[in-house]
Amino acid sequence: MSHFHLMVFALVLGVLSVGTAAAGSPKAIQEQGQAMVRDAEEMVAHGGMGDGKAIVHHCAEVAKQAQAILKALPPADEHGKEAAPHLQDAIKHCKRVAEMGDKVDPGASLNPAVKARTAAREAMKHLAAMKDDGA
Repeated sequence: MSHFHLMVFALVLGVLSVGTAAAGSPKAIQEQGQAMVRDAEEMVAHGGMGDGKAIVHHCAEVAKQAQAILKALPPADEHGKEAAPHLQDAIKHCKRVAEMGDKVDPGASLNPAVKARTAAREAMKHLAAMKDDGA
């Protein structure tokens, strides 16, 4: 992936994650998590159809949402702490997808995309267990 594409990906993550950060309440975080999982599902579905541009687009969305959730997680929430490594994994795998770009064979980018989806799903299990009292 070219330096330009990496810069664009970083810019998109930086700008959009600020604009869509969850409010910090468990409900808001859970809604963001559900959106993240929906994008992850779309990403893999499009990947199965051979649409490399959609894989890259949806993976950028997954990474953006995962970063926003990480920023919004209450520090004392155990479920949030358990979700954090999975959110970081989703970001890591999506970074790999972005580095590969949309010009590679979609089968090549599908492997890290599937890993990102798995991480997003696992994070959502922990996020879904969050309660309003932070317990």
